Amino acid sequence: MVQPPPIEPSSDAAATTRLVHACNQVREQVGKIVVGQDEVIEQLLIAILARGHCLLEGVPGLAKTLMIRTLAQSMKLTFRRIQFTPDLMPGDITGTEIIQEDPATGRREFKFERGPIFTQMLLADEINRTPPKTQAALLEAMQEHEVTAAGTTYRLSEPFFVLATQNPIEQEGTYPLPEAQRDRFLFHVVVGYPSREEESEIVDRTTSTFTGTVEPVISGEDIAQFQQTVRNVPLPPHVKDWVLDAVRTLRPQDEHSALWARELIQWGPGPRASQQLVLAAKARALLHGRPTVAIEDVQTLALPVLRHRVVPTFASEADGITVDDLILRMIRETSGKPAKVL
Repeated sequence: MVQPPPIEPSSDAAATTRLVHACNQVREQVGKIVVGQDEVIEQLLIAILARGHCLLEGVPGLAKTLMIRTLAQSMKLTFRRIQFTPDLMPGDITGTEIIQEDPATGRREFKFERGPIFTQMLLADEINRTPPKTQAALLEAMQEHEVTAAGTTYRLSEPFFVLATQNPIEQEGTYPLPEAQRDRFLFHVVVGYPSREEESEIVDRTTSTFTGTVEPVISGEDIAQFQQTVRNVPLPPHVKDWVLDAVRTLRPQDEHSALWARELIQWGPGPRASQQLVLAAKARALLHGRPTVAIEDVQTLALPVLRHRVVPTFASEADGITVDDLILRMIRETSGKPAKVL
């Protein structure tokens, strides 16, 4: 039997060095405006490097929108923001056809007027405040990076990212994201409260004459190159096996799932979870200066990659067991020790 060749570290050391340097520059620029939230900023960078989208969830006032806007300012990308509201229509996102008259001939014809989704970085603010019909307008763009209108398909500019925010505590006037919509996001990041020291600095900055200026330090061409560098990172077989085992453990319909998962989970993550966990882990490995993926990378990113892809049973929710509890239990049982999480 022919043995597969051993995994070799990525040979593009220069590209890796440029990637780490550029990401450090982005962090520095974002830090001029945003206080703390280092883990969240790292996950946003990982999502961009992995060519994925990110959903940020947190109570009001945690700088979710400010963080995304500042991140966009640190990159030479086109940026648009959509404030999602209950009366928002799909055409308000993708665009609509309007009748225009040719001044020379007087002939009228339809012309497609592009919507705000035709950008490189899209902020979908409070995405859960619009009905599922409007949310679905993002599906094709997020998956295929294109928009179809009146039978014509339009390609979006690359790179393209959707960074969305939602508020977990206001239920009135909100519409939970359908599973198909949530599955398009690489990460579901929970934004927590700042520490006392960070909150003290926030108060000082926002109640004084402090102003910070953000300079763009990275271009779309750079990001495209970095995304290719991420895909060139080798994946050791034992890390791939851990990802496959972890995902299948959380599928109650799978013969290899854990017994407790069959009782506490209604639906588990699909194959996209495995793909995106691997890509995100490759990006994290490079950010931390390692040429190959380690178990630490996939374990650390398991929560943001999987928490929006696991649907608990009613019994699980009635017992106060959260999705994060289920994922952390899976990590403990597949690794034999508590996992380090962001």
